Amino acid sequence: MLKTMLEGAVAIHFYRPSPQLAPYISTYYLTEVNLDRGQMVEDWLHPEWANLRFTAEPRYQSALGNAQLQPLPATIFTGPTSQSAHFVIEGTARIWGVGILPAGWARLMPVPASDMVDQVVPVTADSACAKFAPIAAHVLTGKRDPAGEAARIDAFMLELLARTEPSDEEAKIRAAHSALISDDTTSVADLAGQLGVSARSLERLSLRAFGFSPKLLLRRQRFLRSLAQFMLDPSLKWIRTLDYQYVDQAHFVRDFRQFMGMSPSRYGELEHPVLRAAAQARTAAEGQAVQALHRP
Repeated sequence: MLKTMLEGAVAIHFYRPSPQLAPYISTYYLTEVNLDRGQMVEDWLHPEWANLRFTAEPRYQSALGNAQLQPLPATIFTGPTSQSAHFVIEGTARIWGVGILPAGWARLMPVPASDMVDQVVPVTADSACAKFAPIAAHVLTGKRDPAGEAARIDAFMLELLARTEPSDEEAKIRAAHSALISDDTTSVADLAGQLGVSARSLERLSLRAFGFSPKLLLRRQRFLRSLAQFMLDPSLKWIRTLDYQYVDQAHFVRDFRQFMGMSPSRYGELEHPVLRAAAQARTAAEGQAVQALHRP
């Protein structure tokens, strides 16, 4: 049976990367679940940029979109997503994550982001992710030490960074990222104009570093700005959370179904013990409720 939200059952901690890594990594984050054996929490994660996650003892299952829940290995890599990830965590768990921004993808990953969208892979099963495989052994020592673990993650990522060179397109990727998350950017033509590139060049850049077409990314950002408002204040009616770019509520409902695989009303009926804790902790630490709204 699924555990309903209990006071103190879920805690999320966020840590900033070193300044050298800040253009490439959003945050390091630790999810701690403290339940009795056999009890579980479930939640639905919104679309995000890429993430690396690892734990000493995998006690969770996950699935993207409408797929069936599957047990996951200890260290996984998730590409940029346009679908919700349904997950269940059992008992007592400590799961670390590393949020990878588009500029980080371009620097650290040898393949276009479009090759790995909406995919979750064991790091040992994909050559593009193999560099991340040692992280759990490097970071986790067997005793609870969040600050020390975050420092060791940072050292591990700094070492990876030192082995690579910035992408020739890094400045353009960061400019595109800044323009993308601005609610003043309303169309693909507007985005291309801000960068001074053609629509075709923007499409190629977007697929390489961001994973999706510019049109889909703009829709995703508009949707996430609305969802973030609800996550921070679930007492709000959906109509009061809508981003100004939505022409009406029906427009928002269509996007919600595409990105989350359910209606807003159904989502609102569900408990969100992990995502609500994450939204509150991320806002307190970084000023943004979700990773995809993180400013580069």
